[in-house]
Amino acid sequence: MFKKIVKWGAILLVGGFVLIQLVPYGRNHTNPPIQSEPNWDSPETRVLAERACFDCHSNETEWPWYSNVAPISWLVEHDTEEGRQIMNFSEWDQSGKPRELEEMWEVLQRGTMPPAVFLPMHPEAKLTPSEVDALIAGFKATVRN
Repeated sequence: MFKKIVKWGAILLVGGFVLIQLVPYGRNHTNPPIQSEPNWDSPETRVLAERACFDCHSNETEWPWYSNVAPISWLVEHDTEEGRQIMNFSEWDQSGKPRELEEMWEVLQRGTMPPAVFLPMHPEAKLTPSEVDALIAGFKATVRN
């Protein structure tokens, strides 16, 4: 009886996994054209931002293989859409959005960006404390440019 339950459970699990691949959400892997970027204070600031922020906060997203496999694709698509809406370095308004700009360095200071769920698959995005300080200083200088 137990073997039968495990067998049917496995069949349902695999069948469910295959069926959710048919859900159309999570496959819109677009990178719209870059409209404008910040007037970066230095190339180092841009390199740090690219390493830690660009996958979700620019139109230069790198879509890894797992971004095509549901349900992970749903999370990747959602996080990228939301990230681009909040702050998009590829659609930069030089006048800036004061609330978002201030939040940008606050989330870096708190360590909530990049999100912990992102880091295992993107270890290069993990910044050292000195890199976080440099990125914050660079963002502040960039905003003043």
